[in-house]
Amino acid sequence: MAKSIEDQIKTIDTLVDTGRNKNKDSEKRKVTENVFDEATLKAIYTLSNKGIIEALGGSISTGKEANVFLADGKEHSLAIKIYRITTSSFNSMEDYIIGDPRFRDVRHTKKDIVFAWTKKEYRNLLRAGEVGIKVPKPITTERNILVMEFMGKDEKPYPLLKDVQLDEKTAKKVFDTLIDYIKKLYVDAGLVHGDLSEYNVLIETEQIEPILIDMGQSVTLEHPRADQFLRRDIQNIERYFKKYGIKSDENDLYTLITKDKKDK
Repeated sequence: MAKSIEDQIKTIDTLVDTGRNKNKDSEKRKVTENVFDEATLKAIYTLSNKGIIEALGGSISTGKEANVFLADGKEHSLAIKIYRITTSSFNSMEDYIIGDPRFRDVRHTKKDIVFAWTKKEYRNLLRAGEVGIKVPKPITTERNILVMEFMGKDEKPYPLLKDVQLDEKTAKKVFDTLIDYIKKLYVDAGLVHGDLSEYNVLIETEQIEPILIDMGQSVTLEHPRADQFLRRDIQNIERYFKKYGIKSDENDLYTLITKDKKDK
């Protein structure tokens, strides 16, 4: 990743301008236009001027609302998550933000929802990390960009849980850790992940430990649908680990996770 941020922004800008002048459509042009609009380019430049990112690398992942890129920081590799303002699912974001007391004053424009969502994920990751849950450490936000610790090795991200084949003993360890994470989130951080599944868990390959990601939708316990989201998280983890022969009861797990909070 030798190119400077200034050179990379010029390259991205050229790709967008060139693409707009061509009739022939391409996936690269779509991604470039949807992700790197003018406001996002300015935000990247701001992060560069602050000395947070030194160079942008390749794409790590593409999700429903955001693209994640590898980047060079001063000392470590970083993950740059860019929420797409033009193509993000506004309605699904609004479902999680409305009812969260931390965002009651957010205006309901698409841009403001995306900016709030970015800050929301930053705060949720911070709270999760503070109670001992393995998550990417959040560094900062700038408009629709979240800068995080890169979770991987040799510039390759750790695999998703869905892409890792575990033996039964290791699967039970990962299952127990995830249930413990759900409980710590609920009891100690006062949060519910809200979209936990094999698609939102990385597996650290050295110790085979789960890492929670994609916490933009995580809600506080005051959210009117927090209980519904918690039960869905439990159901998703139960469903996935059944293939490893792990049997559990949703209601028993729900009680295990919530009882200590109720006792406080």
